[in-house]
Amino acid sequence: MKIIDLKCAVIGSNPVIRIITDAGIDGLGQAEDSKPYLKPHVLFYKRYILGEDPTNVERVMLKIRRLGAFKPWGSAVSAIEMALWDIAGKAAGVPVYKLLGGKVRDQVMVYNGGVRFKMEGHQPEDYAENMRKMIALPHGFKIIKQGIAFHGGMHTHVPDFFYGALQTGSPHPNRGLLTEKGMNHIIACVEAMKSVCGDRIGLALDCGPGFTVPDAIRLARAVERLNIMWCEDLIAGDYTPYTFADAYAQITRSTSTPIHTGEQIYLRQNFKELIEKHAVNIIGPDPADVGGIAELKWIAEYADLHGILMAPHGTIDGVIGLAAHVQVAAALPHNYIAFEYPFASESWWYEIIKGLPATIVANSLIDVWDTPGLGVSFDVDKATKYLREDDQAFFD
Repeated sequence: MKIIDLKCAVIGSNPVIRIITDAGIDGLGQAEDSKPYLKPHVLFYKRYILGEDPTNVERVMLKIRRLGAFKPWGSAVSAIEMALWDIAGKAAGVPVYKLLGGKVRDQVMVYNGGVRFKMEGHQPEDYAENMRKMIALPHGFKIIKQGIAFHGGMHTHVPDFFYGALQTGSPHPNRGLLTEKGMNHIIACVEAMKSVCGDRIGLALDCGPGFTVPDAIRLARAVERLNIMWCEDLIAGDYTPYTFADAYAQITRSTSTPIHTGEQIYLRQNFKELIEKHAVNIIGPDPADVGGIAELKWIAEYADLHGILMAPHGTIDGVIGLAAHVQVAAALPHNYIAFEYPFASESWWYEIIKGLPATIVANSLIDVWDTPGLGVSFDVDKATKYLREDDQAFFD
């Protein structure tokens, strides 16, 4: 079997790739809906993989893996890797999890980091009400993550929140020392959310990046009594091309609140320091950014050897990304907690993709499906109408 073409189309907001073979089997991959600009980057790799046997996944990846980088520039490589596994599973007639070592669990737990309701304000009572709405969702999420401080609008709506000039522009550009007022406001909002969650729903906090180390320690210690699931991306994270392992280690050793990071990190090599230094308690690589699903599994296994937990990022990976998450999560070791549930940015995605269960999430769990490959495919007749003019040949 040989790869004869690599195509990319932006469908809705998500870049979708399709690898075509001379055996009539194709494979699908998908990048986050925040990255519609990725199409030329995906096609850059075409000349490296044409003529290769897609079922030799690692051989193909060795040709392109070193040509990616931290989020967002690992996305194209990651989507290609997903599609290779899709082909390999279809060719073997088995779901991808079988090729990753087999099933550890029949159901995979997910958490809510993206199914959102608009915030009506940024006071403690607004965070409490927003949490009530998320708890009432039919998915029955057992863990809910909410943005606070520099992640979300809190720092832009609370006067004198931190010592620094408010920046606009690129994702999460603000960083600085919190005022006492700002810190007290964060803690009050967390207390309000936890009062709604009680001991039934785990509350995780998406915090930054943007914290200084002293403030990160103060916050983590202040919420210890609330049994927070984790504080995420306090000092590095989304769209920061470094890990700050030594700084994270200072925070982690100073508190019993679990510390989490990793969504922006590309490749296993860049998790090595975080894991070996026990710099965090939980890591959260995104299979659509880290280099793919096998890369994520390797990192999970290495983390497990060091007593570090795994809660993968994935909120806007799309429904093909969801399928990839399900397959790899089924095969992860027991350090797995839950992955961040990817949902479609446009509701019609659930009409144009075949293979998803009618009810995807129930009681915060997804049943692992056994369809060959990733287990999903396009309803081409329905999907064609959503193709842009320059992508009309995507399904040819």
